[in-house]
Amino acid sequence: MTAHSAMVFIDGESGTTGLGIRDRLGRMPRITLKSLAPERRRDAGARRDMMAAVDLIVLCLPDDAARESAAMAASLGNAAPKVLDASTAHRVAPDWVYGFAELAPGQAERISAARKVANPGCYPTGAIGLIRPLVDGGLLPPDYPITINAVSGYSGGGKAMIEAHQAAQGPAFELYGLGLEHKHIGETERYGGLTRRPIFVPSVGHYLKGMLVSIPLHLDTLPGKPRGADLGAVLAERYRGCELVRVVEAAADGKLEPEALNDTDRLELSVHANETHRQAVLVARLDNLGKGASGAAVQNIALMLGLRTGVGAREMADA
Repeated sequence: MTAHSAMVFIDGESGTTGLGIRDRLGRMPRITLKSLAPERRRDAGARRDMMAAVDLIVLCLPDDAARESAAMAASLGNAAPKVLDASTAHRVAPDWVYGFAELAPGQAERISAARKVANPGCYPTGAIGLIRPLVDGGLLPPDYPITINAVSGYSGGGKAMIEAHQAAQGPAFELYGLGLEHKHIGETERYGGLTRRPIFVPSVGHYLKGMLVSIPLHLDTLPGKPRGADLGAVLAERYRGCELVRVVEAAADGKLEPEALNDTDRLELSVHANETHRQAVLVARLDNLGKGASGAAVQNIALMLGLRTGVGAREMADA
């Protein structure tokens, strides 16, 4: 598919993620974006005809609508396009490939070969990026009682939250999801390699975008009682050669702010340890609209269309 332009249709292109994907794909010379006029976007026949005419569709829809669109695409049989779903509808579905290319060795190749890929959530991208290598490396037991704390800009909270904050009605800081039923827990548990359901405490700040995901650990409760440097070494080895995921040194002043990676598709991971007290905090930083949403989607699209290979994919604007 690299010899000609690939045609892509974004079903739900007017939302935050859809607009971000459209902007990024618009800068890629081997992608042709197809659209329906606003008055035809609810026309099932028009949408089905569009799906039959393109190479790949991106679903930027609420979960129920995404399931309906995925079923519509599947009904086309041999004419069905590849599907990337940016909703949460299919993230733990057994017949969909999880779209975190750096998840484990071979994952980028699985995405490249897949007909149906589920784009990861923003919070799970940070949490899984920290947890999975340590589970695979035997430093973190799958049944360890993990607690994940995270803060995001309000752009990750949907239309109502965005409107509230932009009207200066949103709080400076707010915990939410305290019923411990957040929709991202399932994918974090599964793709983090965990067998015990983690506690996840999300929060939102009164700023547009940028995310920190942190996981505290008592080092002496881990197998072999590792040092913080041991955790960092395992993370560094897993992501060696990756250009979008980087393991960085702990901040010398003990501070991290969430907006440093805004407008990039990068994910930064770090280990902050106190060996005197045998404690550590793992931290992931990303743009929740970049590697946490639209950037990850475009990385997956490029893999699915054969425009990129492997986990060392560069940012996609020049693909």
